[in-house]
Amino acid sequence: MNQYGPKQLADSMRTVRKNTILIAEDIPDKNYSYRPTPESRSVAETFVHIASLSHFDRFFHEQEHLSSLEGFDFGSYIKKSEIEEKRPRTKEQIVDLLRVDGEGWSKWVESLPESLLAEQVRMPGGASKSRLEMLLGTKEHEMHHRGQLMLIERLLGIVPHITRNRRQVAQPVVAKV
Repeated sequence: MNQYGPKQLADSMRTVRKNTILIAEDIPDKNYSYRPTPESRSVAETFVHIASLSHFDRFFHEQEHLSSLEGFDFGSYIKKSEIEEKRPRTKEQIVDLLRVDGEGWSKWVESLPESLLAEQVRMPGGASKSRLEMLLGTKEHEMHHRGQLMLIERLLGIVPHITRNRRQVAQPVVAKV
């Protein structure tokens, strides 16, 4: 019996995405074009990149049901995703994209049978990973970019919501006499 399966992954991803959306809402739309360095993704491009992570999963595990990444043309796939990241969108469209794609991914993962998640996929170089481990990697990938976005918030003078929430909890309650 697996203690961590599709339901747990979907629920934990919903929590991760909820926090990503809070960051997207906190950053003013005027800062969506901000890049920490010229070669970096903009804030908007990073959010669209995060939202589109689920597309690869659905393509790889469902549409093509590939059993190996050996020989997979990552360059071509990345070029297509970069074009999508650069497409102009408003802040509201990006936040909506994060909500819709995030929930769609979570519902899809919940529907996957554990037998599919247990399947092994060959990685370049010969190692293998289960499909569940690969899908966990999607959540880790989003958290990586979310860390970048929290640093960008600091560079923009925004206190990240997690810090604000922690500060509110840490404030002592002073009784009035």
